[in-house]
Amino acid sequence: MTVLRRRKGSGGRRPENSEPPLSDKTKETKGNESAEKSENLNLNLQPSSYLAAEKPRKKWSCVDSCCWFIGCICSMWWFLLFLYNAMPASFPQYVTEAITGPLPDPPGVKLAKDGLKAKHPVVFVPGIVTGGLELWEGHSCAEGLFRKRLWGGTFGEVYKRPLCWAEHMSLDNETGLDPPGIKIRPVSGLVAADYFAPGYFVWAVLIANLARIGYEDKNMYMAAYDWRLSFQNTEVRDQTLSRIKSNIELMVATSGGKKVVVVPHSMGVLYFLHFMKWVEAPAPMGGGGGPNWCADHIKAVMNIGGPFLGVPKAVTGLFSAEAKDIAIARAIAPGFLDMDVFGFQTLQHVMRMTRTWDSTMSMIPKGGDTIWGGLDWSPEEGHKCNSKKKNGNGPTAGLNGTVGLASSDRVKYGRILSFGKDVADLHSSEIESVDFRVAIKGNNLANKTCRDVWTEYHDMGIGGVKAVADYKVFTADSILDLLHFVAPKMMKRGGSHFSYGIADDLDDEKYSHYKYWSNPLETKLPNAPDMEIFSMYGVGVPTERAYVYKLSPAVECSIPFQIDTSAEGGDEGHCLKGGVYSVDGDETFPVLSAGFMPAKAWRGKTRFNPLGIRTFIREYNHSPPATLLEGRGTQSGAHVDIMGNFALIEDIIRVAAGATGEEIGGDQVHSNIFKWSERIKLEL
Repeated sequence: MTVLRRRKGSGGRRPENSEPPLSDKTKETKGNESAEKSENLNLNLQPSSYLAAEKPRKKWSCVDSCCWFIGCICSMWWFLLFLYNAMPASFPQYVTEAITGPLPDPPGVKLAKDGLKAKHPVVFVPGIVTGGLELWEGHSCAEGLFRKRLWGGTFGEVYKRPLCWAEHMSLDNETGLDPPGIKIRPVSGLVAADYFAPGYFVWAVLIANLARIGYEDKNMYMAAYDWRLSFQNTEVRDQTLSRIKSNIELMVATSGGKKVVVVPHSMGVLYFLHFMKWVEAPAPMGGGGGPNWCADHIKAVMNIGGPFLGVPKAVTGLFSAEAKDIAIARAIAPGFLDMDVFGFQTLQHVMRMTRTWDSTMSMIPKGGDTIWGGLDWSPEEGHKCNSKKKNGNGPTAGLNGTVGLASSDRVKYGRILSFGKDVADLHSSEIESVDFRVAIKGNNLANKTCRDVWTEYHDMGIGGVKAVADYKVFTADSILDLLHFVAPKMMKRGGSHFSYGIADDLDDEKYSHYKYWSNPLETKLPNAPDMEIFSMYGVGVPTERAYVYKLSPAVECSIPFQIDTSAEGGDEGHCLKGGVYSVDGDETFPVLSAGFMPAKAWRGKTRFNPLGIRTFIREYNHSPPATLLEGRGTQSGAHVDIMGNFALIEDIIRVAAGATGEEIGGDQVHSNIFKWSERIKLEL
C-alpha cells in the first residue's frame, strides 16, 4: 500500500514551486535534455531560420565585386549630376576664382569695353580632320545613318561598326573621289567645326569672343570643305572653291564694301593659299576672278599654325600609319594594334583608309634638302630641347647657362628617317647604304591571309622591304622616292595634285597649273599689295622633327616598319625620346614650316612676293594650364589649343575691327626662326 501510494503520489500533479532540489549532475543532465528539446522545438517550428543559421556563408565573388563597383560609380555619377544641375550657374566660376584668383575678362568682353565694334567680315577656314562630315548615301551596313556625322561629334559609329565606318570614310583609290554607292559631305555652317567632339572646342571660343563685339552669322562664315579630297577636287566634286568665292563677294557687298579678314587654321592655310591662286586664274581651271580679286576682297589673311612647308609627321603617317603617340601605344602593348582583333587589324585599316585621302599628301615636306637639311646639316642645328630663351630672338641657353651644344652632340635633323640610332648619329661618309630604287619587288605574301586589309606593302615583298631598311637614311629629297616606292598608287594620284620642289623660274608657264598652287616655293603671292599676311603659331612645345625606325616583327599582314621607341638620347636634355627627335614648335608643326616663308622668303619684295605684301610673325609662347580648372589653358601654344589662346584671339579681333599689323605690335618672336632662316640658302 505504501508503494502504491508513493507511485500514485509521484504520478500526481505537483505544485510548480514544490520540486525537490536536484543535484548538480542531475541539473546538468536535465539542462542538456532541455537544450535538445529546445533545438528540436525550434527545428519543428522554424525550419527555414534553422537552415539559414546552419548554412555556410557565401564567399564574395569577383562578379559581386564588379557589380558593387559599377553600382558605386553609377550612384556617384548620378549624385554629381544632381549636384551639377542643382547648384547655381555661377558656382563653378566661384570655385575656380577661390582657387586661382579672379579670372581675366575674355578678349571679346575686354575689347568691347574698349569700344571695339564689328567691322570687317570674318571667314574661317578649318584644317584637316577638324571639320564634320555626314553621310548622304551609303551601303546597307550604314542603315539608319542618313545625315548623321561619321566624322566629328561622338564618333559612336567607330565603336559600333568599325569596318563599315572605315569603308565609308575611304575614298576611291584610283580617282580620289567617292567610291561607288557612297556619298559623304561636309557639314555646313559655323557648327561644322566649332567643336570637334563634345567638350573639345576648335573654333567655338573665337566665335564666341567675336560675337561679344557684334559679330553674328551674317558676317561670319565657315568655309567648310571635305578635307579628305585634294584641293582641286573639292571644286570638281562640290564646287567648294566657287562657293567660297561667292560667299566672300556677298559678304563684302552687304558690309558696305569692307574687305574680309580670312582666318585659316592648320591645313586650311594651304587650302586658302590654293584658293587665292585659283580665284585669280582664268576658267576653266581657275575661278576667273581676275588678277585684282584678292586686292578687292581681302584685307588680311591671319594664318594659325600653318604648315607652309609641310611637316615630317605626315611622312610617318603615310609610311607606317603612326606618329609619336601611336608609337608609344605600340611599345606599351606590343602587337596589339597590329593583331587581328575581332577581324579588325587597326593600323592596317587606318593606313588603307588614310592613303586614299589625297589631302594628307599636301603636307609632305616641301623644298627638299635646301629647306629641311641634308645628311650632315639642318637649319635647327644646335637646338637644345630643354633650353630657356634669353630674349625674343636670341640664341638659346641651356639650363646650365651654356649656349647651344657641342659639335659632336648636334642632332642631325636633316635625316628625317633613320633605320637605327647608330645610323642617325654617324657621319654621312661612314654610312653604307644600298639604293632601294633598283630593288626588285615581289609578291611574297598570300592575299587571302590578309582579307580586305591588303595594302601596297604586300606588293613589295620581303625583298622590297629589306631594300628600304638597307638604304639606312632618308632626307627630304629621298623621302619622295621612298613614298613612290612603298605607295606608288597613292603617289601617282598625289603627283597630279601637289608638288614639293622649289621653282627656278616662277614666270614659267608650267607653274600656272593647279598642282603648284599650294606650294609657296612654286608660286607667287597674289596681286594685292595692300593685303597683309600673318603667320600665327605656338612655340615652346617639343615637336616631332625626325625619327628612328626599325623593321617590325615578321607578320604576314602587319606593316613592316615602325618607330623604334627604345631609341633614347641618354641625358635629360637630349632631343631624342622614344625614337623621335624633337625641335621647337607647336607640338604638330615645327617652327621652320610655319615661320620660314614670312621670316625670309616673303619678307620684303622677293620673287615669291613681287609686290611686297607685308608679312608679320606672331609667336605665342606656350604656357600650360596651372590647374585642371583652367581646362586647356588660355595661354596655350599647342596646335589646336591655341585656338583658345586669349592673346591670339585679341590679335584677330583687333584686325577684324580695323587694326593693321603694325598697330597690333608687328612681329612678336620667341623662337630662333630668323637665325634658322638665314642658314637656308635660297635664291630670293
